Amino acid sequence: MTGNPEEGVRGAIPGALVEVACDESGSDGENLTGGNTDVFAHGSVDVPLETAAAYLLELRERIRSPAEEYKANHLLREKHRAALESLLAASGPLHGHAHVHLTEKAYFVVDRAVALLLDDSDGGDSGDGDAAGVLALYRQGPTDFGPDLWRAFLEAANHLLRVRGNGEPDEPVAAFFRTIAALRRAAPRPDVARTLERLAATRTRADAYRTRVGEHYPLIPALNPLLPAIVHTAAHWSAGGRRTVRLVHDRQNMLTPDRIAWIEETAGRAGVGFDGMELVQARWDPRIQLADFLAGIARKIASDVLNGRGDPALVALLHPYVGPTSVWGDEHSWAALAPNALNGVASAPSADVNFAV
Repeated sequence: MTGNPEEGVRGAIPGALVEVACDESGSDGENLTGGNTDVFAHGSVDVPLETAAAYLLELRERIRSPAEEYKANHLLREKHRAALESLLAASGPLHGHAHVHLTEKAYFVVDRAVALLLDDSDGGDSGDGDAAGVLALYRQGPTDFGPDLWRAFLEAANHLLRVRGNGEPDEPVAAFFRTIAALRRAAPRPDVARTLERLAATRTRADAYRTRVGEHYPLIPALNPLLPAIVHTAAHWSAGGRRTVRLVHDRQNMLTPDRIAWIEETAGRAGVGFDGMELVQARWDPRIQLADFLAGIARKIASDVLNGRGDPALVALLHPYVGPTSVWGDEHSWAALAPNALNGVASAPSADVNFAV
């Protein structure tokens, strides 16, 4: 199910300009199904520089690490549990002034692959039907097909969408459709079988995609969760267009001028008041360091929940910060992470967005 960007911020002042600091955690490039992390998190904070700086000084007093720049892993150590809880607590510096957009990477891959192959492929509007098909395939796949075959499918879908292929140019497409055939032979339940049947008929579209990315590196790579996460972050803080948002973001190679222009255009089409983005090294802006803390902590907590080892106390502390349109497909972990949010997935750029006419 596809949701819309968040429409409001508690206490938003109509017409106000808000400067929000951002950072991410869990980036593995295009290797979303075989990297070091299974969750991507984009954190953002709306706090004054003085407040952020004072809190960092307080953390240094409490943690007493010689590290020049503190990271989330400092707070995630058990001996610093009290400092971690104080950061997220209602009495802490972030409550009501921070937000995190989560992406479950494996689900993002499946969602993007289906969007690439089925959008307009039958001359109709894929819309909610395909969204439901993606959720059914993703949620039932591990049970219906077993862990080995399901893992093979995820890796094949990831390889199909990767811009930088490995090995033979035709192999990503061939491997993907071999796995689709294997899934169909496993006799899945009817709703999943219908989605697989439609996917099996899209080889021409897959070949065309691989040809295009081989000839031209896309402006918006299909497998990069950072760019859509930034759009949703801006949407959250814009409060349905009632505020204008300026983002201060940690430097990222992905954030080129052309991509920042794409973010601005995409946000504008969604009714977001967007006043641009400034790239700053995290060490020079304590607000970005707080956003980095939030992103890293949220990624770890969310990953633990996804893998069945969540800490109930930390999960409860994270609730107020989780964006309701985070890209998340696993039903049980999402219910734990955001019990009052829609059980869905945020809008993301089409895997074919760079080749639209």
